[in-house]
Amino acid sequence: MEHLVGTKRAERLRGRLAEAAEAFAGERYGEARQLLAPIVREVPDLVEARELFGLALYRSGRWKEAARELSAFVELSNGSTEQHPVLADCRRALGQHAEVTRLWNELRESSPSGELVTEGRIVAAGSLADQGELQSAVRLLSKGFRLPRSPQEHQLRRGYALADLYERSGDVPQAAALFGRLAAADPTYLDVAERAAGR
Repeated sequence: MEHLVGTKRAERLRGRLAEAAEAFAGERYGEARQLLAPIVREVPDLVEARELFGLALYRSGRWKEAARELSAFVELSNGSTEQHPVLADCRRALGQHAEVTRLWNELRESSPSGELVTEGRIVAAGSLADQGELQSAVRLLSKGFRLPRSPQEHQLRRGYALADLYERSGDVPQAAALFGRLAAADPTYLDVAERAAGR
């Protein structure tokens, strides 16, 4: 940061960034946006500010602005795919399905963490479902999927999204079975207990 604004200004900006990160962590997204907007205007090449600003905009449902900031983050970070699932979800909300596919392919090819790839897969499948391609969405989400005995959050999310797609595509028995497995693994996760019981 010093190379962008000098040592003295960098100190102040670090303090503002820390405040914004704290607001974001506390789910005070409006406050985070207010703190970050002037930083981004002053230092548009500050990668961590663009990333956090994009995430705060995303959490506020401001898809177009969030996509702009997160695209800038990708450029400034030399093509990082770390926020591709979030950026893809913005593109999905904007109906830009070809962009979702492009981002999913980039994410897949970069092979980051399993958690990140799972998030990207969920968004890509949702994009297919939005276009009425339910069978393709089911194929994408079910490929290689097994719910472990003690699933992590991203595995529960994938299982839930898949069970929901089974239900939407008319495969109610498969949906009920998967909702049942999810309820057995974590009965408090979203509404799995009710959906497993067919309510």
